[in-house]
Amino acid sequence: MSFSKKMIFLVLVALTISQTAKAGDPDILTDFILPPNLSQVDGNFFTFTGLRSLVSDPIPPSFKVLKANMEQLPALNGQSVSGAVLVYPGQSVNPVHTHPRSAELLFVIMGSLEVGFVDSKNKLYTQTLQTGDMFVFPKGLVHYQYNADSKNPAIAISAFGSANPGTVSLPNTLFNSTIDDSVLAMSFKTDVATISKIKAGLQG
Repeated sequence: MSFSKKMIFLVLVALTISQTAKAGDPDILTDFILPPNLSQVDGNFFTFTGLRSLVSDPIPPSFKVLKANMEQLPALNGQSVSGAVLVYPGQSVNPVHTHPRSAELLFVIMGSLEVGFVDSKNKLYTQTLQTGDMFVFPKGLVHYQYNADSKNPAIAISAFGSANPGTVSLPNTLFNSTIDDSVLAMSFKTDVATISKIKAGLQG
């Protein structure tokens, strides 16, 4: 390989590494980031109490997620980490969705869950998780969790490699948006009446 070709190759490798490094949260040059309206903080700034309801509240009647990301806990800004607690009553589902800015590491602390994700080649990977099991959903891929047990709830903790991983719910994004019904009908090879029924079911 000639010198010029080697240089081109090294530049391409460097650009690839650079883009990969930029794919997550940006690095910060301070220990932490304060909101513009604050000049100094104490321990309260780094504390999130929004999960205390898990201790006292009963299991909800439908799937519920309690998030702890940058929106709820501003101290996470720049820290490249966030979390969530997911509560699944019997036979409830966390609908198919993606996290565009982070992978998800799921840890089941109660009950069991049926989980799965679909890769970019349309291959489905599934698993039945028991209490104490962990499962990783790769960044940006469509995935779900389902509690198939009709009598017992399940609870899981999710960890993300971003302070703001984002959640794109496919049912909500597709059928509660302003995308024209005819476009959806053609996309799913069905008719507008069927699309209308799906939308009505999601709103019910």
